[in-house]
Amino acid sequence: MLTTGGTIASVQSPDGLVPGLTSEQLRSYLPQIGADIDIDIEELFHIDSTDMTAAHWLKIVDAVKENYSAYDGFVICHGTDTMAYTAAVLSYMIQDSRKPIVLTGAQKPIGFEITDAKANLQDSIIYAADPSSKGVQVVFAGSVIAGTRARKVRSMSFSAFNSINLPEIAAINNGRIVRYMTDSDFVNTDGVPDDAKADRAVFYNRINPKVFLLKLTPSMSPKLIPEIFKIYDGIVIESFGAGGIPQSIKQTLFDELSKYSPEEKVLAMTTQVPLEGSHLDSYEVGRRIAGSFEILEGRDMTLEAITAKLMWILADRDQSWDEIQRRFYKPVAKDTLTRQK
Repeated sequence: MLTTGGTIASVQSPDGLVPGLTSEQLRSYLPQIGADIDIDIEELFHIDSTDMTAAHWLKIVDAVKENYSAYDGFVICHGTDTMAYTAAVLSYMIQDSRKPIVLTGAQKPIGFEITDAKANLQDSIIYAADPSSKGVQVVFAGSVIAGTRARKVRSMSFSAFNSINLPEIAAINNGRIVRYMTDSDFVNTDGVPDDAKADRAVFYNRINPKVFLLKLTPSMSPKLIPEIFKIYDGIVIESFGAGGIPQSIKQTLFDELSKYSPEEKVLAMTTQVPLEGSHLDSYEVGRRIAGSFEILEGRDMTLEAITAKLMWILADRDQSWDEIQRRFYKPVAKDTLTRQK
């Protein structure tokens, strides 16, 4: 178990909830799981998850890599606010793992009388100890969600996360795992038999945090767009509907795209609508931008997965546009169900 802070390890202070429990204090709250499960705990850092950065992500990846051969599974205690981003990042930074890497947390601190923390920890440990579990998942409120498909949809309720554009992997009820899909779907076996002794996990040690999310709003000014292009290597535009862009920014956006090669500034289009994905060919402006410039389309991917995938891909700046496009559209851990270009 790797702890990072978050609500699950928070205590009440005069200024509100703050991460306050050490890993050993957290251990004292662990529910009874079973004599056949041994748990070691390591505290990586102690932050509110809103302060999560690329440096923290790399530290989590390093901790899993360093301990990978010694353990059957990993549980990462994490704040809920950025858990979906971390789950997506880990899905790209740790690929083809035949061991489970589970993220969990809580909406109420574990020390509170009424809390979801103990149930979430128990479910996560049970899931991580099961030999059929593989890859990166979020376990929360009895649901098991692919790391590339999780999104926080409720700010207070215990059922904080939904699986976006993909069914949940499994449910956990009274200590029993009910699987809806095979976890081997999250391992790129390339025809190799599913042999736990032949783990082929691939770890990546670089990430490019210079990816910006531009959420479109009615009547927005185009003046910020040139500055975004100057600072960031990747820009994700969260458009209206299936892929609509307002006339107020269209020309400025087109002008900026014309200044750079597609490898220099990678633009990805997605939608603000959580379900059913983007469809750029539905409207004239979407067809025009896709027909005039080399861009990526998020399709059925979550916003968190698109952002994380670009950060992973753009860690290598010496790539052709064809290679960037190939890597973006290649499915990783069920992040997209659409056909590769």
